[in-house]
Amino acid sequence: MSFASWRGTVGVIKPTFRPGSLEEFIKLIPDGIACIPLFIGFQQGTVDEFKGALDGIEAKVAELVKIGVDLIHPEGAPPFMVHGAKKERELLDGWQAKYGVPVITSGSTQADAMRTLGLRRIVGVTYFKGEINDMFAQYFTDHGFEVLAMDGIEVPFKDVGLLSSQQVYAHTREAVRKHRYVDGVYMLGAGWRILDILEPLEQDLGMACIQATPARVWAVMKAFGVRQPIHGYGKLLRELPGY
Repeated sequence: MSFASWRGTVGVIKPTFRPGSLEEFIKLIPDGIACIPLFIGFQQGTVDEFKGALDGIEAKVAELVKIGVDLIHPEGAPPFMVHGAKKERELLDGWQAKYGVPVITSGSTQADAMRTLGLRRIVGVTYFKGEINDMFAQYFTDHGFEVLAMDGIEVPFKDVGLLSSQQVYAHTREAVRKHRYVDGVYMLGAGWRILDILEPLEQDLGMACIQATPARVWAVMKAFGVRQPIHGYGKLLRELPGY
């Protein structure tokens, strides 16, 4: 079985059934790129739940290979970041060798985007609290970035989508102001609905802000050789660096 689109077909593996991020991704990708979604269905957002998900994710990878997509993107940074950058790279290399289809993750696309934009000293913001933020920070440290902070908002995992973008703007701006010589912001996750603040946030802070959905769109377009600037969602999609 094969479902093809004239610019390429990406199969995405959504970590939750939370609405929002899939719609945002489909809204941003250019015409001619098709998206086939599958779902894992995380409920708790805990380290143990994320660490135990790899077999389920690989099963979805295999399903997308049978469908016949051109690119596979397991979404959700935590399920891979909790295993570390080295383990993630081993998984991606192994799956690509086994299934013969390119596989990219949220973390790998975000690290590539930050590196392409020349970011070195970053402040991260997340909708998690506690030790998992240390794991996220270590992941990017292992990629060669200096992580000045990984500041989380206190919110139940199931209610992330209810945060207003203005709340996230205020949290992010305050997190950055605590540090000197910051050259970029990392906004973990696609659970919060914040596309509308990315451009104003970059303008007000004077630096690039990397968030999951634009990074995903950039990586998919780059993989398919599609150069179609998208305005209003930050420097990454406006300038399309790294092609």
